[in-house]
Amino acid sequence: MEEKKTVNIYTDGACSGNQNDSNIGGWGAILEYGQHCKELWGGEKNTTNNRMELLALVRALSALKTKGLEIRVFSDSSYLINCFKEKWYAKWQMNGWKTSQKAPVENKELWIQLIDLMSDQDIKFYLVKGHVNLNGDSGKLKTAYMKFIDHNGMFTLENFRYIVEKNNRADELANVFINENR
Repeated sequence: MEEKKTVNIYTDGACSGNQNDSNIGGWGAILEYGQHCKELWGGEKNTTNNRMELLALVRALSALKTKGLEIRVFSDSSYLINCFKEKWYAKWQMNGWKTSQKAPVENKELWIQLIDLMSDQDIKFYLVKGHVNLNGDSGKLKTAYMKFIDHNGMFTLENFRYIVEKNNRADELANVFINENR
């Protein structure tokens, strides 16, 4: 049997003035397959941070040309990760895209796009603490690492450092559009 190709995707979203009517949001994504790496970024005006988190993954998955991949998604968005790990989307679909409080699901069109883009892929989701300083206090780094493996399973410290480095870069990419449009 042929082994599946593994793609790592690192995503982040950002929004300057998130709670204001007038704001700028950005998203960043890194796609990594073997030694190949592709960086993507963009943004919107008058948006939300959560929307940018979702759009980062939509754009990353849309960039893939192959189906049947094994994909590992690393993000600091609990909103994104928990939705798929805990299958919130299945409950929303059963409830006519309403939350348990009977409110319309926010960003419904992006959730639908994501579900469609994921349908022919084998995707696993991993929550990463955002903005971890790899050169800072070693105690804080160890605490972040322990939380990471507690939530995601076993990864080496070296793997964790690499994942954090990539997620920090995705955060930088998420701010490109914001910085260019201020």
